[in-house]
Amino acid sequence: QVQLVESGGGLVQVGGSLRLSCAASGSIFSINAMGWHRQAPGKQRELVAAITSGGSTNYADSVKGRFTISRDNAKNTVLLQMNSLKPEDTAVYYCNADDVMIDPESYEYDYWGQGTQVTVSS
Repeated sequence: QVQLVESGGGLVQVGGSLRLSCAASGSIFSINAMGWHRQAPGKQRELVAAITSGGSTNYADSVKGRFTISRDNAKNTVLLQMNSLKPEDTAVYYCNADDVMIDPESYEYDYWGQGTQVTVSS
């Protein structure tokens, strides 16, 4: 069983910074992409940032230049450095891992973390 555990959320003032971390544990052979989504009250979940095992990144337009995603493939961890935070960044942030294989011949599965709250106060 693969589990994703997030940490690093909290309350921060406008313009502040937070760093979210996510660790995937369990029997893992490979993970294709890891990333972060967020969901604000009354809104749909949206992609914030993603990174492939090769290091290619993708960001939502709303966070480009402010957020940085990074990954440690050996440790199956992904970080999201969030700077210049705005009230509209307030949401529950979810870590995800796509196309996870537990051995070279297994099927690929997607996994999600439980979410961590980020609140930006003005």
